Amino acid sequence: MVEIQGARTGLSARPRQTVFVLALCQALMMTGTTMTIVISSLAGFALAPTDSLATLPLALMFTATMATTIPASLLMRRIGRRWGFSLGAGLGMAAGAVSAFGLMTGSFVVFCLGGMLQGSYNAFGQYYRFGAADSVEFPSKSRAISYVMAGGIAAALFGPELAKATAGLLDPAHYAGSYAATIALSVVAIVLLQFIDIPRPGFTERSSSGRRLSEIASEPTFVIAVLAATIGYGVMSFVMTATPLAMRAHAHAFDDAAFVIQWHGLGMFVPSLLTGHLIRLVGAVRIILAGTVAMFATVAINLYGTGLVEFWTALLLLGVGWNFMFIGGTTLLTEIYTVQEKAKVQAVNDFLVFGTSALASFASGMVLHLFGWQAINLVALPLLALVFVAALALRLRRRAARLRASATG
Repeated sequence: MVEIQGARTGLSARPRQTVFVLALCQALMMTGTTMTIVISSLAGFALAPTDSLATLPLALMFTATMATTIPASLLMRRIGRRWGFSLGAGLGMAAGAVSAFGLMTGSFVVFCLGGMLQGSYNAFGQYYRFGAADSVEFPSKSRAISYVMAGGIAAALFGPELAKATAGLLDPAHYAGSYAATIALSVVAIVLLQFIDIPRPGFTERSSSGRRLSEIASEPTFVIAVLAATIGYGVMSFVMTATPLAMRAHAHAFDDAAFVIQWHGLGMFVPSLLTGHLIRLVGAVRIILAGTVAMFATVAINLYGTGLVEFWTALLLLGVGWNFMFIGGTTLLTEIYTVQEKAKVQAVNDFLVFGTSALASFASGMVLHLFGWQAINLVALPLLALVFVAALALRLRRRAARLRASATG
């Protein structure tokens, strides 16, 4: 484990302000993303030339996130977090405008472009959690990451409600009003970002990149961290993207789908209030293991039934599982890099995470269309089993190392 900062465990006033502002910006970004998740596949269904392409705009959103993660990280290494995050929020403004225009003109291509711009915004915004971790000293990193992720609680509460309230504002271009509302969310984020206090990268960080990436990637901790975040996000995206369409196929109303996605969002982010503390108590690896168990339960419930209660319970647990796996994986990742290495390590991690999410979102609609809802859930099982076995092996390896150290000490 590479400890790059001191041993102070509390948050001083200035880092606390930065974490708070980044949590608010996370809330704004995720509110817009949640609105997109609720309505994108439904709007895509109305515009797409074939039903199997209904989830393409959402898949392109994740593709753009994947494609932008590495450039975003390297750019912020040069210009700093504040300017990088502000640029990202500007892309969010453009995303809302282009998506609304696509719906108003009935253009599926333009609507897809809007999804790609939203994905690029999300790529910058995903570094909010790393920005918070960078602003505090090592023992507080898991809490800082967790608190920023807790900003998604507001998104879970207000995103679906805002989507429902604004969906008809620009009728007959249904849902265009929801995308127009995301423009205002991005403007507020730009204003708030001027109050973060993360120093611009110094000469040492900009002039040296540290160890080779292949050397870092050979560490078991890196492998488990990336696996947990990547598969946790991928399975979540795969199942969640298909859920509104599966509910529609089983005669559930739009309001029911919005309700389920809302509770899914709460499951994703409410645990963040405690996840950081739990990681400090029991360790990130155990939290990852708990996350995989929650996702196994999701699959079991989805295979059991397709009523509203089953969809609600399964998606709630899916959110909790994602929270534990993603925050646990992110916390593990912060253990292995130095200041000079963080930009490339964070970039590679998020590239893999959101590349997998893009593939999962694109494949979700096709698998659902060709093979049905059960296939969506069965695909997740071997992936979750891989994470569980790998994380358990790491835990046993660390335990054995502690026992050897105690015996020799």
